[in-house]
Amino acid sequence: MKNLPRAAHPPEVRVYTPDQQIGWGPAAWRAMAGELWRARELTWRLFLRDFNARYRQSVLGVAWAVVLPVATVATFVFLNRSGVLNIGDTGVPYPAYALLSLAVWQVFASGIGLCSNAIVAGGGMVVKINFPKETLVLAHLGQVLFDTAVRLATVALVFVLFRVAPRWTAVFLPLVLVPMVLLTLGLGLALAWFNALVRDVGHVLTPVTTFLLFMTPVLYPNTNKGLLAVVTPYNPLAVLVSAGRDVVITGHLTDPGSFAAVAALSVVVFVISWRVFHLVEPRLAERL
Repeated sequence: MKNLPRAAHPPEVRVYTPDQQIGWGPAAWRAMAGELWRARELTWRLFLRDFNARYRQSVLGVAWAVVLPVATVATFVFLNRSGVLNIGDTGVPYPAYALLSLAVWQVFASGIGLCSNAIVAGGGMVVKINFPKETLVLAHLGQVLFDTAVRLATVALVFVLFRVAPRWTAVFLPLVLVPMVLLTLGLGLALAWFNALVRDVGHVLTPVTTFLLFMTPVLYPNTNKGLLAVVTPYNPLAVLVSAGRDVVITGHLTDPGSFAAVAALSVVVFVISWRVFHLVEPRLAERL
C-alpha cells in the first residue's frame, strides 16, 4: 500500500449549499456565474448549431437580416413621398434614418422573439441533459447580435450612398447598445421559462412588439404633439432607440439623464430575471 503512486492532482471537491439554489446571497451569484463560465464552450457550440441550421437551406442566407428591414423602410418611404404619411424632418435622408433606427430596434424585437422560444426549442436537451439552461437563451441572443452587426454594416453602406457623414461618436454605438442588450436578455430569460409553462407567449409577442414599434419613435422622429408626446418620455425603448440614433447622427445624447435611468433599469431587469430563471430552472424539464 505504501508503494502506490499518488494522484498528480487531488480530486476537486465541490460543496453545495442551499443558498446556491434558493438564496440571493453572494454564494448564489458566484455559483451562477461559475456555471455559466464553465459552459461557455457549450454556448458557442449551440450558437454555431443554430446558425448553421438557420441558413443551411436558405437562398439569401444572412441577407435575410437586412431584407425585412429594407422592405419596411421602403414601404414607409413610399407612404411618405405619396403624401399618405408626413414623417417630418429627420436631419438625414429618411432611408438612412429609418434603417439605423430599425437596426437598434431589432435588437429588442428579434431578441425577445428568439430568446422567449429558447427553452421550448431546446426541449430535447433540457429533458435529457443537465446543463445551465441559460446557454440556450444566450445562443439565441448571439444570433441577434450577429444579425445586428450585418444590419449596421448595411446602415454604413447606406450612409455612404447618401453621402451622409456620421459623427465621430458613432464609435460608441456598441456601448450605447449594451442597455438594450441587457434589457432584451432580462426579458428574454423571463419569457423563456414562462413560455415553457404557458405556450401562449409566442402568440402574444408578435402583436405586442408590432404595437410597441409604432408607439416608439423608430420610423418617425420624436414628437412634442399629441398622445405620443406624453407617452414617449416614459417608454424605455424610445430612450434607447433615440440614444442609438443620437450618437451616430447628432453626436450627443438628447436626454442623458433618461438614458442613465433606463440603463440602470436594464441592469435591474437582467439581474432579477437571471436569478428567477435560475430558481425555476430545476422545474423546466418536467413541464416540457
